[in-house]
Amino acid sequence: MARARRAQAIAARYDQEMTDLLVAAAGWAIMEPQRNRELAELAVAETGLGNVRDKIAKNHRKTLGLLRDLAGARSVGIISDTQETGITEIARPIGVVAAVTPSTNPGATPANKIINALKGRNAVIVASSPKGFGVAERLAAFIHAEFDKIGAPHDLVQVLPAPINKEMTLELMRQADLIVATGSQANIRAAYASGTPAFGVGAGNVASIVDRSADLDEAAGAIALSKAFDNATSCSSENSLILDAAIYEPMLTALARAGGVLLDAAERERLQAALFPGGKLAPSLIAKDAPHIAASADLDHPRLREARFLMVTETGFGAAHPFSGEKLSPVLALYRAASFEDAMRIVEGIYAYQGAGHSVGLHSGVEAQALELGLRLPVARVIVNQAHCIATGGSFDNGLPFSLSMGCGSWGRNSSTDNLNYRHFLNITRIARRMPERVPDEAEIFASYFAKAGR
Repeated sequence: MARARRAQAIAARYDQEMTDLLVAAAGWAIMEPQRNRELAELAVAETGLGNVRDKIAKNHRKTLGLLRDLAGARSVGIISDTQETGITEIARPIGVVAAVTPSTNPGATPANKIINALKGRNAVIVASSPKGFGVAERLAAFIHAEFDKIGAPHDLVQVLPAPINKEMTLELMRQADLIVATGSQANIRAAYASGTPAFGVGAGNVASIVDRSADLDEAAGAIALSKAFDNATSCSSENSLILDAAIYEPMLTALARAGGVLLDAAERERLQAALFPGGKLAPSLIAKDAPHIAASADLDHPRLREARFLMVTETGFGAAHPFSGEKLSPVLALYRAASFEDAMRIVEGIYAYQGAGHSVGLHSGVEAQALELGLRLPVARVIVNQAHCIATGGSFDNGLPFSLSMGCGSWGRNSSTDNLNYRHFLNITRIARRMPERVPDEAEIFASYFAKAGR
C-alpha cells in the first residue's frame, strides 16, 4: 500500500497525454496476441473454467472496446465548463483502488479495472481469486514491461502476493480509497462492510423472453452464441428462456439447429442430481462444456456428444426448482408463457429467487415491449435482439460502456445500476460561480397541486 501511494503521487502529476499512455500500455499488455494467448491458456489451465478460444476473444474484444470508450475522454484537469450554470468540473484521482476479481475471468476483468483506474491516475492493487492468481501476476508483469517503455512506476499496478486469503483481502479493502469488487456475493458484502467506498455487482441469473414476433432463427443463433461462449462463465449468460406458447415448438426446433439438446424427463432428473448435488451447484461442473456435463450425469447419447448447450423444461422458481437459478454452465431452463404479460410474470418469479437488478433479454419485433420490461421488471438493462453475454457488458453495436462489472442497483443490493466505467474511478471537484438568480414563482410551482388538492 505504501508503494502504491508513492506511485500514485507520481501519477497524480501526469497530464492527459501521459495518462493516456498509461492506458494504452496496460491495454497492449493483454491485447498483444502472443501474450493474450498465454494469459488465456494459463487461465484455463489454472482455473479449469471456460475455453482458450473464447478467452482470447474476450481479452481482445473487451479491452479494445474499453480503449475505444476511453479514447478522447477527459480525465485530467478541467473536464467540463458550462457557462449556463457557471459550473466547472475538474477531474481528480481517487487514490489507491482495491480491485477484487473472480476466477471466471482472471484476465479480462483485472485488465478492465486496471485500465479504468489508470485513466483516473490511480494506483490499483488486484486481489484475485486464488485460482486466478497466476494470471493476474502474469498480467501485471506484462503491464510493467510496457510501463518501462514510457517511464511509469511499476507500483501503479500490483497484485496481492500468494497465498491470497480472506484476511489479506479484507485488510486491503480497509486501507484502499475505493473498492471495485466482482465475484461472489460474499466478496461483495465484505466490500460494502469494509468501511471503504465500494462498487459491487449483483448475482447473475439472466432470463430472456422470446416473443411470437421474433425472428426465431436469429434469436436462437444469438442465444446459442451467448450461452456457449466461454462455457457460460459470464454472469450475463442466459440461464432461462421464456418462450411464447405460440412459437414454443418452432423455437425448440430453431434452438436444436443452433446446437441445443432438449433432455427428456429422465435425463433431466439425472442432470439435476449431477449439477445440483444436495441442492447446490456442483463446483466441478461450473464452466465445463455441454458434452462434459452430460457425461458427468451419465448421459451417453450421440446427440449429446456434439451439443453446444443443454436444455430442460421448468415451471417453478426457488430452491425447490434449482434449474430456475444461475447455473454457470451451458444449461438452459425453458418456460412456456401464454402471453407477453405471462412472460413478464415468469421473469418476476425467477428474479424474486435470484438475479434481480442485473438484466433481461428480449427477442421481439415489437419495440414497445422493451419499454414495458424497462418500466416493470427489476433490471438495470434490457437487451433487445442481441447475444446477451456479448451485449450486456458493452458491444461495438450498442451504446453500453464496455465493462465486465455490471451494477444491479438496489434490486441487487448494489450502489449503482451502471456498467462500471472510468468515471467511477474519478473524484470530481466543482467550481460554482454566481449567476443571475432563478427564483421560481410559488403560485406556478404549486399550481397543479393546488388545483387538485386546494390550499
